[in-house]
Amino acid sequence: MATPDLHSSPIWIFDLDNTLHDASPHVFPHINRAMTDYVAQHLGLGEDEASALRQRYWLLYGATLPGLMRHHGTDPHHFLRHTHQLPEPRRMIVFDRGLRAMLKRLPGRKIVFSNGPQRYAELVLDILGVRRCFDAMFAIEQARFRPKPGVHGFLRLLQAQRLNPRRCVMVEDSLENLHTAKRLGMRTVWISRSPRTAAFVDLRLKSVLELPRKLARLRGL
Repeated sequence: MATPDLHSSPIWIFDLDNTLHDASPHVFPHINRAMTDYVAQHLGLGEDEASALRQRYWLLYGATLPGLMRHHGTDPHHFLRHTHQLPEPRRMIVFDRGLRAMLKRLPGRKIVFSNGPQRYAELVLDILGVRRCFDAMFAIEQARFRPKPGVHGFLRLLQAQRLNPRRCVMVEDSLENLHTAKRLGMRTVWISRSPRTAAFVDLRLKSVLELPRKLARLRGL
């Protein structure tokens, strides 16, 4: 497969959670609790049963929502509205203050591609102070509720934004999502402190802030 042309203007596709900000300390625990509570309440299950069902749907579909839609007729808008409300967003969202300066240093278009709902993504980007750094945002609604790592959301993004995947660089904390991106012909950047890597990862960085300094390495691959 031909490699992307990063010497012309690249197209950066950024994941949101645990890529542009650290969702692990506060945001993810809160959303996970909210999702389990939602499943328990709306399906009449105990907490352990709801948690086990969510795990099953995660393994089958990559996320809780597709399983709820397919097997229980759950309204996705209702589910997302009730599970992605952050009571204290400015306290809960943890990020590096150099993020905005880093994004401004990167050449080319920048797009956020998130499995989260649009209102949540907008809120996070506003708190990060980087919403205007991005040319587009593609949330789970635009993907027709087909989350990463499934290929359908990626194809919807490429079509909607008229993107050539050979010019795209996917920046993600999820190996599964990067695997799909690589299959489509994108370059891949894994944001992780793990010492291991994978054959489909072009570049592993401990922090997204390293991107401008490592751009030459991506172009040289």
